[in-house]
Amino acid sequence: MANLISKYNVAAPRYTSYPTVPYWDLLPPTIEKWTKSVKFSFDKSNDKDGISIYIHLPFCERLCTYCACNTRITVNHAVELPYIKSVLKEWAMYKKVFVEKPRIKEIHLGGGTPTFFSSENLKLLIDGILFDSVICENAEFSFEAHPSNTEVIHLKTLYELGFRRVSFGIQDFDPKVQHIINRIQTYEQVKSIVEEARNIGYTINFDLIYGLPLQTKASIVDTINKVKLLKPDRIAFYSYAHVPWLKPGQRKFTELDLPVDKEKRKLYELGLEMFKKAGYEEIGMDHFALKTDSLYKASQTGNLHRNFMGYTHNYTQLMIGLGVSSISDTWYSYMQNVKKVEDYQELVDKEIFPIFKGHLLNDEDLILRKHILNIMCRFETDWRNDTEQCKELYSALNRLKELEKDGLITLVGKNLKVKKEGIAFLRNICMAFDARLWKNTPQTQVFSSAM
Repeated sequence: MANLISKYNVAAPRYTSYPTVPYWDLLPPTIEKWTKSVKFSFDKSNDKDGISIYIHLPFCERLCTYCACNTRITVNHAVELPYIKSVLKEWAMYKKVFVEKPRIKEIHLGGGTPTFFSSENLKLLIDGILFDSVICENAEFSFEAHPSNTEVIHLKTLYELGFRRVSFGIQDFDPKVQHIINRIQTYEQVKSIVEEARNIGYTINFDLIYGLPLQTKASIVDTINKVKLLKPDRIAFYSYAHVPWLKPGQRKFTELDLPVDKEKRKLYELGLEMFKKAGYEEIGMDHFALKTDSLYKASQTGNLHRNFMGYTHNYTQLMIGLGVSSISDTWYSYMQNVKKVEDYQELVDKEIFPIFKGHLLNDEDLILRKHILNIMCRFETDWRNDTEQCKELYSALNRLKELEKDGLITLVGKNLKVKKEGIAFLRNICMAFDARLWKNTPQTQVFSSAM
């Protein structure tokens, strides 16, 4: 295993999309082509599946130095209302494209720190999104929350608006780790807000990270033991992505502060063992859930889905991203909003879709996307019916031979199954199908390391 870690610890995408963002078209689709794709996808899927909405709320009062998200650091809460008005204007532009009432199956508030916003402004936002829309019967609304600034009024207000899942960013309970990543929250603070959330009726997700600066085996054990006491319904156990060339805040520490390669891998294996002993099942890359959780149930029925919001038990073909830097997905095309708050607000005020980057998927993209999604969600895929339409699958088969020789997958004809030992190498397995990456290998590092 140590040799495999060294071998496969290469820069690799996380495959929340295919093609991955660095390999989108150099010239984005025109607004006309984008809105045409949105309308086509909406007309095809709204009645059957409904749509998903991701809303990016970028503001944070403090910079967490590990974070690679698009954020705006400020203590000025006067930014809340103008930003919400811009998001609602953007949503109104999409509703003009839809023509019919959207059936909303999923809403997720991400960031940034959604609970930076007051409960009154969050209500204003969600009321505006839901106005003249239909909520699907099995809809799931969720939001990300910082334990240190989430108040009971946030929980109660969002619950009354239909939210039933909250994701708390824990990362690590060790004070030394918290200090260096500038993410301070005590176990007592977390315990208090988790108990409040559970009493109100929420299901709970924890985000944890392994590979953080100054993190040790002892800190991982202590963190997970505390997590076990709080027993969230699901856990995301992410590998820290060190990308200081993209996020200068990560330069507060150096590579010398980070557990790497074998040391980092041991932290993951320790977490994996402790989660399983505590009753959590591994349901996808970095994700664990109790058998009572909807994510686990979806993994057993083959309904697990993955998109820019991560894993979900709800499939929708159309996902609309609102807010600065958000990404939308019609299944046939991607589009990302501009990344600066001022640029975003200026464009929306002019009733111009605030987009700057995108990609129209061709036939090969659609076929390869399907197989990568199957591997990520079901740990298997079969391409017997696709090889004549997509010659690139023959190249993928050749690349997979090495992974098979290393005991990470089984190949029978044109069927692939990921072995238990291969789950930790999902990114590497998906890379075999990444035609765009192999045709144009980046000259500089644009992805974090796979392990």
